[in-house]
Amino acid sequence: MILDVEKFIRNRRSEWDEFEAMVGSLESNTSLRLNLEEAQRYHYLYERIAADLAKLNTYASEPRTRSYLEGLVARGFGEMHGTARRLPFSKAFMKLITSFPQTVRRHARLFAIVMALFFGGAVFGALAIAYDSDSKSVLMPFSHLLGDPSDRVAEEEARKEDHMDGSKSAFSAQLMTHNTQVAIFTLALGMTFGVGTSILLFYNGVLIGAVIMDYILAGESVFLVGWLLPHGSVEIPAILLAGQGGLLLGKTLLFARGRMALAQRLKEIRGDLVVIIFGVGAMLIWAGVIESFFSQYHEPMLPYAVKIVFGTLQMIGVVVYFTYAGRSGESVGR
Repeated sequence: MILDVEKFIRNRRSEWDEFEAMVGSLESNTSLRLNLEEAQRYHYLYERIAADLAKLNTYASEPRTRSYLEGLVARGFGEMHGTARRLPFSKAFMKLITSFPQTVRRHARLFAIVMALFFGGAVFGALAIAYDSDSKSVLMPFSHLLGDPSDRVAEEEARKEDHMDGSKSAFSAQLMTHNTQVAIFTLALGMTFGVGTSILLFYNGVLIGAVIMDYILAGESVFLVGWLLPHGSVEIPAILLAGQGGLLLGKTLLFARGRMALAQRLKEIRGDLVVIIFGVGAMLIWAGVIESFFSQYHEPMLPYAVKIVFGTLQMIGVVVYFTYAGRSGESVGR
């Protein structure tokens, strides 16, 4: 049987052109997604063109046509089975903004456990300081927390110059680096089946509870709130969310889901863990900026009322964001 190449090309050209246009659109617009009907048409044309290429390879034909179809099939295959396309930064950032709270809400029970561990530790730390002041040296690892809170407040309020002048950026970067390391470590300890993550959450709660009780007993509550609230309203939730990721990892390792293999279980939560750690990282960057450029300034340089109002509004914003952001996307998904 002899194939009439010219007639074959004329009859098939329209579908080749249609498929090439679809492939070109996908290549030029990385955010483009096909609906079900378009995807079915894409797959149909791909199979037809692959069959055309096989037919031309069977019979003698001009090499340019074969080369054209080989390239078209390869491009089509790449769009179907290639690695995930990268979104532009702006769209990737917006996607993170909506998927972060959705992910947190999806694992709300784990977050409740995180809260119980952290605030359980805070109560323990507060009671330890209240009933045994000598435990301060054991509970607080930072030297600047070991002194009398009233002495620290008096020293801060006596400052007349900008004590952070020339060092704010470096201090901010140091805070971001340290807090991000703590967050990643908290999440990574989920590899201990969540035990390490739980211990670290409880310990951080103990530290916070001890500091709060120490300043309350010294009568420095206003200073405490003005100092911790502006950055703590973001930093503490970020560490708690890292703990949520750690418990999610521990739960996945510890509990089987039917006959699903461990590798498959880990693959299912991979996206959630990535979203959590990226979201936590963004929160800690902001917290580091606030702590360095805002929280470290006290009266008379910066009124406590201004700091407390700012911190309160920010805390409300965090709660609203994680409660309501991305709700419309969840409704559509359902």
